[in-house]
Amino acid sequence: QLQLVESGGGLVQAGGSLRLSCAASGRTFSGAVMGWFRQAPGKEREFVSSISWITWNAGRTYYADSVKGRFTISRDNAKNTVYLQMNSLKPDETDVYYCAAAYIATTSSKEGEYGYWGQGTQVTVSS
Repeated sequence: QLQLVESGGGLVQAGGSLRLSCAASGRTFSGAVMGWFRQAPGKEREFVSSISWITWNAGRTYYADSVKGRFTISRDNAKNTVYLQMNSLKPDETDVYYCAAAYIATTSSKEGEYGYWGQGTQVTVSS
């Protein structure tokens, strides 16, 4: 089993930045594709970003169009942690952000491919 714990959420003004962290424990972290998703109340969970295992695919990253150029995903396999740097945040990005892991070959935006999920961290962007 792989346990995931997110942190770094909070309240930020529009245009501001936050850095989310996701600490993993349990099963081997370095072999997992890691992803970030987000969900607002009453809405479906949506893909934000994904990153491959660094040793494969040279650390390939994948972003939703809505966050390209503003969000950056990274990982530190030595620390068993994945990060999401979020810049130029918008009020409609007020969501619960979830970290997820999948033991698959490459990055994915498909929620169903991720078998491990964190509990989520709230991000609130004020206007």
